[in-house]
Amino acid sequence: MNSSAASPPVVALVAEDEALLRMEAADTLEEAGFKVLEVTSADAAMRHLEGTGGIDLLFTDVNMPGELNGLDLARAVADRWPAITIIVCSGATRPQPGELPPRARFIDKPYSPGLVKKVLRELRAA
Repeated sequence: MNSSAASPPVVALVAEDEALLRMEAADTLEEAGFKVLEVTSADAAMRHLEGTGGIDLLFTDVNMPGELNGLDLARAVADRWPAITIIVCSGATRPQPGELPPRARFIDKPYSPGLVKKVLRELRAA
């Protein structure tokens, strides 16, 4: 009999419309120990959260097709699911002061896997 109890997976939801960038983010988060789910828009991320939940980390791009952008998504998630850790990224847009939820972090694209892991450690320690 195995005496060690397995921890439930820590689940990340990656919202990114560019396939290669989404795959790169998913790979980085899997290497950091997350089970990763992927969606191609902020609207799809909201549908997943409302329908299924079970997300520990939201990793979202800012500019995506649909009614919501990544900043809208980050604010909605912070309001409705405050326990979810949020990382917002973009290569084209930097959030203005007050646009990000208080506990969310922004990283510029292109980002390295090392930077993502560093930000995750900082958010977990906060």
